[in-house]
Order: sequence, then C-alpha cells, then structure tokens
Amino acid sequence: MATPPLKHIIEAALLAAGGPLSLDHLQTLFDQHDVPDKTSLRAALAELGQEYEGRGIELRALASGYQIQVCAELAPWVSRLWEEKPQRYSRALLETLAIIAYRQPVTRGEIEEIRGVSVNTNIMRTLQERGWVRSVGQRDVPGRPAMYGTTRQFLDYFNLASLDELPSLLELRDLDDIHPELDLKFPEEADASAATPDAERRDE
Repeated sequence: MATPPLKHIIEAALLAAGGPLSLDHLQTLFDQHDVPDKTSLRAALAELGQEYEGRGIELRALASGYQIQVCAELAPWVSRLWEEKPQRYSRALLETLAIIAYRQPVTRGEIEEIRGVSVNTNIMRTLQERGWVRSVGQRDVPGRPAMYGTTRQFLDYFNLASLDELPSLLELRDLDDIHPELDLKFPEEADASAATPDAERRDE
C-alpha cells in the first residue's frame, strides 16, 4: 500500500488525538527509517492551515503543539449539540486566574491584596486540579509563601500559544472575555458551592 501524503497522516493524527500534538510527538508516528524532519512537518501543517481557511475548522498552534478545532464564531450552532450548556466559572475564580496570569509569579497573599478579599481555598484547589495553575517556588520572605504561575495546559485551554497572546488589561474590559465562547471540554462548575456561607461572602 502506498504511503499517504504527509499532510493526511498529520491531519488524521490531530483529529484523533483530542488535544494538541507537538512536532516531536508527530515524529513518533513514523517508522525510525521514515521519520520526516521538522521542516517537512511545518510545511505540511502550513498547507493544512491554508486549506482550512474559510471553513468551519481551523489549525491552531498552541503552547503544547498543534490542534484542529472548531472555529470560535461557529459556537452558537455547535454548542447546540449538547442539551445543557457548560457551567461557567464564577467571577471570583476568573479574577483570581487573571491575576495569576498577568502578575505571575504571585503569592496567595498578593492575590488577596489586589482583589481586596480573601481567596477561597476551593478556588485555588479548582485551578490546580484543572491543571491551569501550579506552584512555581516560594517567595523569599518570612513564612516563604508559595508562588503561583500558569501552565501550558492553561494556554492550551484558552487557545493561546504563549502568554504574549493574552489581551492587554486595557483590552480586557470584562473578565468573562477570558472564558472561551465554545467549551467543548465541559468544565466542572467552580467549586464555589462547597464554600461556607461566610467564605462565599468574602469571595464574591
């Protein structure tokens, strides 16, 4: 059987993967004697991207690699595939995530100072369980509090290749803008419901 065109192999792999694939990962699809170089892979990916222009899907370069995905402007139609719309995260969680993204590395105390309220423990746990935030070290001050930063998984989820693609604070008029219009992963609702009534009042 003849070997399919390189772009067809890449296309099939990206559609089947369910997440971004790096160039290194794509190279593992081939036999040792037939591994394409990264220049060839990039050329095939560029060709695919051009073929998708003006269609309902697009090829995106994200932090962890390349991904074929539904175009965001088609969200109002595609989202109707599911009976229930995915729960949106609480504003308190999005504010905390935004502060970490724009001010990292940042401690919990610094987040609380910026927001003016205590950070609910459930919010920090949710962000870490989602894989969006991780501890990146400790601040060299008394108590050595943990410092937090975002992850590649955060960039992938929000359709970003790097932190440089974050909108400027002037452009970010509403924190809801950082939540994707189309969420095909159906995230769990922020665990704010498990908070105590007092904690909820502090973190609204």
